[in-house]
Amino acid sequence: MTTMRAAVCVRAGGPDVLEIHEVPVPAVRDGWSLVQVRGTGLNRSELRTRQGHSPDVVFPRVLGIECVGTVAASTDPRIPDGTTVAAVMGEMGRAFDGGYAEYALLPNPLLMPITTTLPWDVLAALPETYLTAQGALEALGIGPGSRGRLLIRGGTSSVGLAAASIAAGHGLEVAATTRRPDKAAALIAGHALIDDGGPLAGLPELWPEGPDWVLDLVGARTAVDSLRLVRRGGTVCVAGSLSGWIVPDFEPIAKIPSGTRLTAFHSDDRKGSTALLQRIVTDVEAGTYRAGIDRVFPLDQIADAHRYMEDDRATGKLVVVP
Repeated sequence: MTTMRAAVCVRAGGPDVLEIHEVPVPAVRDGWSLVQVRGTGLNRSELRTRQGHSPDVVFPRVLGIECVGTVAASTDPRIPDGTTVAAVMGEMGRAFDGGYAEYALLPNPLLMPITTTLPWDVLAALPETYLTAQGALEALGIGPGSRGRLLIRGGTSSVGLAAASIAAGHGLEVAATTRRPDKAAALIAGHALIDDGGPLAGLPELWPEGPDWVLDLVGARTAVDSLRLVRRGGTVCVAGSLSGWIVPDFEPIAKIPSGTRLTAFHSDDRKGSTALLQRIVTDVEAGTYRAGIDRVFPLDQIADAHRYMEDDRATGKLVVVP
């Protein structure tokens, strides 16, 4: 095959700037291997890049910060042709073309060989979602044996559902928020709270001293409020951008209570985490975790998928398959 279909973001704008083009299959070069993409998870950061909020990204560009598939032409003897692999971050879909295509040429260090019997769409829902959830919980200081109360803001996002699943498995008491009452039933946390933009109703009665940790996946709009909600001396981790990337007029001394900790997690820190991803895949196969897929779209409907994501209709992960 010399050509392939790719969803090319031709310029910054609305969902319709994602156009299906017939383009050359990338030529393999030293240090990079060609992957036949079998599925890619959609992410909010791709939506913001498409809108023009990533100034370093030059258009046209094939977006997609993650994908799963099989190696079609390897330059790494440790990962032979035919190997099932996943890849996340490392400037995928930003500095070079990413997963919104039938093939992707990727740096060898990004390729994570995985052994699995999961269907492609299920496997595609896992890498960025679960690696982010696991990394954010670790940034909070949460792991096996932890005890306490965790509040997840943005609980019906794919990362929110994954984090709740992991935290519950550790034995934590978990509460999660959603802006939409019709999505509350989808929350897998022990306590569901409606976040309507005002004071978070129900939290003072549930945990009078506040949660020990807040995982804030909403981001810019709620980060300062999360610092107010967490117990004094607790920790807030911002690991999502559902409401944007920048907190306006943020004054650390005024907004961070004394002794309270504010941290962040960026999923680029988990690129190449083969052992961790393999453990997550195995746990999904065993039924310990679930993929949390909302919908699967064909590549030809990438603009519809972005429109669905932008309208906040998803509860969980959106996946695109070529």
